[in-house]
Amino acid sequence: MSEKEIALRYGMNPHQKDAKIYSADGQALPLTVVNGDPGFINLLDALNAYQLVRELRQATGLPAAASFKHVSPAGAAVYAPIPPELAKAYFVDGMELSELATAYARARGADRMSSFGDAAALSDIVDASTAQLLKREVSDLVVAPGYTPEALDILKQKKGGKYLILQIDPNYAPEPVETRTLFGMKMQQERNGAVPDASVFDKVVTANKELTDNAKRDMLVALVTLKYTQSNSICYTLDGQTIGIGAGQQSRIHCTRLAGDKADRWYLRQHPAALNMKFREGVSRAEQNNAIDLWLEDEVTPVEQAAWELCFEEVPARLTREQKREWLNGLQGVSYGSDAFLPFRDNLDRASRSGVKYVIQAGSSMRDEEVVQAANDYNMVMVYSGVRLFHH
Repeated sequence: MSEKEIALRYGMNPHQKDAKIYSADGQALPLTVVNGDPGFINLLDALNAYQLVRELRQATGLPAAASFKHVSPAGAAVYAPIPPELAKAYFVDGMELSELATAYARARGADRMSSFGDAAALSDIVDASTAQLLKREVSDLVVAPGYTPEALDILKQKKGGKYLILQIDPNYAPEPVETRTLFGMKMQQERNGAVPDASVFDKVVTANKELTDNAKRDMLVALVTLKYTQSNSICYTLDGQTIGIGAGQQSRIHCTRLAGDKADRWYLRQHPAALNMKFREGVSRAEQNNAIDLWLEDEVTPVEQAAWELCFEEVPARLTREQKREWLNGLQGVSYGSDAFLPFRDNLDRASRSGVKYVIQAGSSMRDEEVVQAANDYNMVMVYSGVRLFHH
């Protein structure tokens, strides 16, 4: 293995051989395999995820983390203190976490179902606190600009010593033009080097123009996350983290519904009935996550119910639709970002049910007037960023 080329286990699937990553210009790669044996999808996740956290760090000045699965983020976050109820929902109550570890706990906790077996990306040098958190989670790899010796010792014990640890040069600057081979043909474009900053808030188009600092932070988290999410994409954010991401849908309203449903589940997991569930001894955190998720379903089959009940010492009562709605009424101050313009007001009608107060989108739809009116109907603050963030 040379500095200019890294052989991979295989391509996207095991039958796709002769896989590698290499430097086209003959220069040394900015990426080092510290431990483990990478595959093609590992690197797709790692390189997209690291760009996301690096740009979150640039945009907000805060330590950032992302939890990636299949070339889209399951969650992303910057540092913000975690309140006790949320810490319990994230399975980190009682743990002393560094700022970087807190960012990863938030990113991982955004959608614990989807984060299972993730690619973790960190914006800063990984410390022992972050390494301990990673060690206890089901994760396939970590990528970061560096690791303390203690953190490396901890991480090298994971997965029987086979945990993939990647280190990337934080000062690496790729060429401004990128190429891709598709069906034997070369495609070329200027890479998307735009990093959202305070200028995206210049054009507020609603009657309500009161943007808080926290809302601006959350909108930046949404935009940077969307930049590295397969399009079409929608992102709901709160308290410095994503709480619902809808990726890769052909219809924007389906993205909004998917992300909104995830945001609702994120908040319902903090319901006292969820936090006080008593699981049988030996039920893993992943199994607990699955059980809580099934608990949130309105309808289950008798077979599902019987298998679900085996997880508990005391089987919890299911919440009614009315109880869920009452609890969800407490979800407020959410920011909502779109990777392109909103073509219809139905997106905001659905978003309003998940506590959305702040909206950032590209603007320039044929129905902008109708969409602005929808935002005004819900007393939302809506900003036109003027930037489309498609990612494929």
